[in-house]
Amino acid sequence: MSRGTASWPDGLLLAYYGDDFTGSTDAMEAMTAAGVPTVLFLRTPTPADLARFPQARCVGLAGASRGRSPAWMDAELPQAFAALAALGAPVLHYKVCSTFDSSPTIGSIGRAIDIGVRHMPGRWSPCIVGAPRLKRYQLFGNLFAAVDGEGHRLDRHPTMSRHPVTPMDEADLRRHLARQTDRPIALVDMVQLGQGAGAARVAALQPPPAAATDAVPVVMIDVLDETTLREAGALVWEQRGAGVFSASSSGLPYALTAHWRSQGLLPAQPGLPAITPVDQIAAVSGSCSPVTAGQIAWARANGFATERLRLPQALHGSTREAEIERTVAAAAQAVAQGRSALVFSAEGPDDPSVRDFDALAAEAGLPRAEAARLVGTALAEVMRRLLDRTALRRVVVAGGDSSGEVASTLGIDALTVVAGLVPGAPLCRAWSALPQRDGLELALKGGQMGEADFFGRALGR
Repeated sequence: MSRGTASWPDGLLLAYYGDDFTGSTDAMEAMTAAGVPTVLFLRTPTPADLARFPQARCVGLAGASRGRSPAWMDAELPQAFAALAALGAPVLHYKVCSTFDSSPTIGSIGRAIDIGVRHMPGRWSPCIVGAPRLKRYQLFGNLFAAVDGEGHRLDRHPTMSRHPVTPMDEADLRRHLARQTDRPIALVDMVQLGQGAGAARVAALQPPPAAATDAVPVVMIDVLDETTLREAGALVWEQRGAGVFSASSSGLPYALTAHWRSQGLLPAQPGLPAITPVDQIAAVSGSCSPVTAGQIAWARANGFATERLRLPQALHGSTREAEIERTVAAAAQAVAQGRSALVFSAEGPDDPSVRDFDALAAEAGLPRAEAARLVGTALAEVMRRLLDRTALRRVVVAGGDSSGEVASTLGIDALTVVAGLVPGAPLCRAWSALPQRDGLELALKGGQMGEADFFGRALGR
């Protein structure tokens, strides 16, 4: 499509794989709010699954690769990418976190790109990470994020520079990604974008059609504001050719929809319905973020019953069941008394359960990764039992890994957005074959998302 031609191709516009559950709902929100009907599946959709959502122009698949090894990606991602590519969307999106945190051994974005480019014919792989709505900005290849109104380079960010698994020690995303892949990495910076030189640069970077996919370059595109966001979207869409693979944050759907809006293809004023109030919610949190810690403190000070899942007991096989049941009983009692309940495993990065987690895992005789998974499955089981014992119909999960475990344990097949909550964490409707879960409302929140009163907002206050 040439610029200014107000038409779309038939079928899907975008298909994406989310590297964790919270990021998957973030991308779904970006598309839905812009006016592009979107559905997020929790497993590879069958033709029958897709037939339930005939209006969808964007299809997502929630994954768990952000916390996985390259070997896991080699085993799991080719099948997922192949299934999504077969849907025929011109853009196949590997959705990553807008902080781009990753490493050569955990959540390698480079390895995902190496796998993904084989599934699309494009001779370049665009990468958009900046997302102004989420307070993420890329300038001359360097990523910045704002916290409490103050901008930080990612390697000096108060949270991401000390992330317990994938700390960001390099803000230049070209250098950061070069540790994870040997393929060429280039940049269309904001000056080139503003001068209209992006298309010529992309054309010059592309290898000949006969070249191996290893020669396909990753081309990062600066995004600083709404103008560069729109121009980045135009560059990707107009240079998509027969189809491209893009490892990007939700900045990619924000950019594409900004371009489509400028062409008159989408409503001029995007938005989502307002959240409706409810009397009570239940929440579980496996997040170690200081942002989530502040939200837990707000909830405690504003009437929520907050209950800690004690990790020494939850990680030991002999005490795990009793600890889960103790936590469920305490939360259910609070709900019976008319209060909202929040179960958490940590309050910020300095919490002893975070600081001493390696020792706790060793005491339980568990590898660190297995211990982390057991925390998530314990929180998921708490949520499942709590829903079975109460009439609650709205829940919140904080933390990407925890969100995946909860959604799987509850038997949810797919999600759609029903209302806005905070940028990056919408309120969703669950679709399930289980009558008691179908129609459940839930919000999946990443650690950095939301203000202090997030749990109050989830009530609809």
